[in-house]
Amino acid sequence: MSWRDTEVSAMWRADETELVAAEPVKSGGRLSVDPKLSDAWWATLNASLDSLAAQETTRVATPDTVTITQVGVTSTIGKAFGDHIDTTVDEWIPAHADLNWANVTAPDCWILDWEDWGLAPRGLDAATLWGNSLALPTLAERVHRERCADLESRCGRIMALFFCAKVVGEYGDPADPLYAPSCRQAKRLLEELQDAG
Repeated sequence: MSWRDTEVSAMWRADETELVAAEPVKSGGRLSVDPKLSDAWWATLNASLDSLAAQETTRVATPDTVTITQVGVTSTIGKAFGDHIDTTVDEWIPAHADLNWANVTAPDCWILDWEDWGLAPRGLDAATLWGNSLALPTLAERVHRERCADLESRCGRIMALFFCAKVVGEYGDPADPLYAPSCRQAKRLLEELQDAG
């Protein structure tokens, strides 16, 4: 349910959810140890994300509490890497829009924190989980392998570059464990997107 409050110029929303008592893979901060997730865990995550992507909605995702738009994607990437590649997103699908290690549980896979979900560029969820894994190369490779169809799509590459742009861009911190791997991945992604024309 949602409603507009004209007195304080705000939009309020209430969502009915289920109580999940399972612990997040990593509460807050960066993941620094590979959680060694089971094949069953990955199967549940994949089935959940595939099911979500197949849904229909008019709701637009709000990653970082900001409505995702083509202008925002282009601006974020452009500020970090210049405007020499086409960042046009041509696939918009339902996404969680905040898929990081604090929002998934283990050993059983539950996805938490749904307030930002809605339409987003294909690959946003996969790129966010992959990007938050870059400090642990084997985990990042596993995310890439599991969500390869999304991450290898043109939109998925743009979303991976979008993630990297947020890490290394205007407010980037070279001390962040994701900074150096994001720089390396951004170089690769820029080359791939340029080659694809």
